[in-house]
Amino acid sequence: MDHVLIEALEVDTVIGVYDWERTLRQRLRLDLELATDIRPAAQRDDIQQTLDYAAISARIGEFAEAHQFALVETFAERLAETLRQEFTIARLSLTVRKPGAVANAASVGVRITRGQE
Repeated sequence: MDHVLIEALEVDTVIGVYDWERTLRQRLRLDLELATDIRPAAQRDDIQQTLDYAAISARIGEFAEAHQFALVETFAERLAETLRQEFTIARLSLTVRKPGAVANAASVGVRITRGQE
């Protein structure tokens, strides 16, 4: 199985468990690895035969804009579910980082893998 990569995608969203966090938008940084067979697209040089990373990136931005969660875990789980349904992704690995959330750490976050390869 091949993988389409989207790395260090940044989105702003309302996320956090503290009251003050619920009043502002915070930046999240995402890395995605999306399992697919790229051979049909490569053979025909046709974006319709593969996962369109521009369309997926735009959908992630829309998702972040439209939703508010307390937990990064919830953001990751719901986003993974949305992407797998809307883009027919067999398997994905998603890392969501929240920069500056903990003093003395560049970022904190979660990494999940959903689906079968």
